[in-house]
Amino acid sequence: MSRTVYLIAYDISDPKRLARVHRLLMGYKIGGQKSVYECWLTPGELAEVRLRLEGLIVPDADRVHFLQLDPRMAMRGFGKAVPAAPGYFSIL
Repeated sequence: MSRTVYLIAYDISDPKRLARVHRLLMGYKIGGQKSVYECWLTPGELAEVRLRLEGLIVPDADRVHFLQLDPRMAMRGFGKAVPAAPGYFSIL
C-alpha cells in the first residue's frame, strides 16, 4: 500500500485536548518537533487520523492543518536537520 508524506500542524487551546492530540499523533509521526509532525500515511491511516482528531478537538477553539508534501521534491534541511530514511518502518 502506498504512503504519502504529510505535515500535520496543530494549535490546541486546552491543555487536556492538547495532550490527547499529541498522544494520537505520536503514534503516526516519523519526525517533527513541538506541534508539527511529519507523517507517512496510507489513505486509510489518513482517514483514521482525521476522524479521530475530529473527536478530540473543538473546531471553534482549535486548529489542525494537514499539508500533503510532494515526494518528488528534493528535501532541504538547515541546521541539524536530518532527512528521514525512506526505507521500511513500522507503526505499532
